[in-house]
Amino acid sequence: MHKWITFPHREGVCSKQAHADFPEEAIYERETGRSGFFGPASHFHHQHAPTGWIEWEGELRPRAFNFNLVEKAAQISPWAVPDLLFNNDCKIRTWRLEEKMDFLVRNADGDELLFIHQGKADLYSDYGHLTVGEGDYVVIPRSTNWRIEPLEPLFILMVENTDAAYSLPEKGMVGNHAVFDPAVLEVPSINQQFKDQYSEQETQVQVKRHGQVSVITYPFNPLDAVGWHGDLAVVKLNWRDIRPLMSHRYHLPPSAHTTFVGAGFVVCTFVPRPIESDPGALKVPFYHNNDDYDEVLFYHAGDFFSRDNIEAGMVTFHPAGFTHGPHPKAFQAGREYKKKFTDEVAVMIDTRHALSFSDEAQSVENQEYVYSWKSHPNK
Repeated sequence: MHKWITFPHREGVCSKQAHADFPEEAIYERETGRSGFFGPASHFHHQHAPTGWIEWEGELRPRAFNFNLVEKAAQISPWAVPDLLFNNDCKIRTWRLEEKMDFLVRNADGDELLFIHQGKADLYSDYGHLTVGEGDYVVIPRSTNWRIEPLEPLFILMVENTDAAYSLPEKGMVGNHAVFDPAVLEVPSINQQFKDQYSEQETQVQVKRHGQVSVITYPFNPLDAVGWHGDLAVVKLNWRDIRPLMSHRYHLPPSAHTTFVGAGFVVCTFVPRPIESDPGALKVPFYHNNDDYDEVLFYHAGDFFSRDNIEAGMVTFHPAGFTHGPHPKAFQAGREYKKKFTDEVAVMIDTRHALSFSDEAQSVENQEYVYSWKSHPNK
């Protein structure tokens, strides 16, 4: 354990409260902080936007990827799609599926989190049958047998929690029922639909371990459970059941929107909410240095109010080590309080250790994204 060096101090012209009541001399606030908004932090007030660069050289840069264009995402097996962004803690992939899986899969490397970006399907697993559809998160515990039968074409964001399990965030003083009540979580059922798929037909299971796939063949369908009891299972949560924490006087940090906690990363969900109404409150995400975490945002639906030229199915990547924040038009719109409500839905993955990019990810990268903060881009 360690104790941070703390000495709250005020220097020069600054506001009394973070993210509110900025001095007229400097309307641009920048937060520097440690431990992903949980550690010590300082707030600078600048005369110019911290993202006002005119040129950028080197690999440490903001990136944008269009995951709609990943060519190898359409595969019958999730283990055949490429990793896109990855480190030792997590693997981020996209998977497109239109036809029924006639085999089972099992991830022996860690828990799998599916976010259903598009489509609808029946999911069969050791625990029973579950219907999943657009906007659902599905947590699949490590080494669970499962398969999917699409009812509509699927576009799935997959986030593997390598060598670890997903858990829920600590909700502290707001209580266990804030953000979402655990009662909204759904688990599979041993229903008639599940019983109808019992079979004595030969069935294969594709098991992934250390990134390698082994195939186990059974003379029957291993999804033959007649019942189960316990507190470990496939779990479903839809973003529409998330009731975000809000403050009309203070723009909450992204950590307030944490949905799942992995080992070395967190998964947050941004859902529609009222925009701060207090005259002095910041109304768009604040400029910040998230200096301990890489930040990945997958855009699911709506109008992404802090970004320009971003559409559903795209991903932005903001690495630790540089300042990022709203685009110029979004910042100005926030000052003018043009919108009273956000309608965006996005999945954020913040990783403690640096992410790498596969060739497939780099092939769908927008190389000009780094210049999108220019007020008058010339690139």
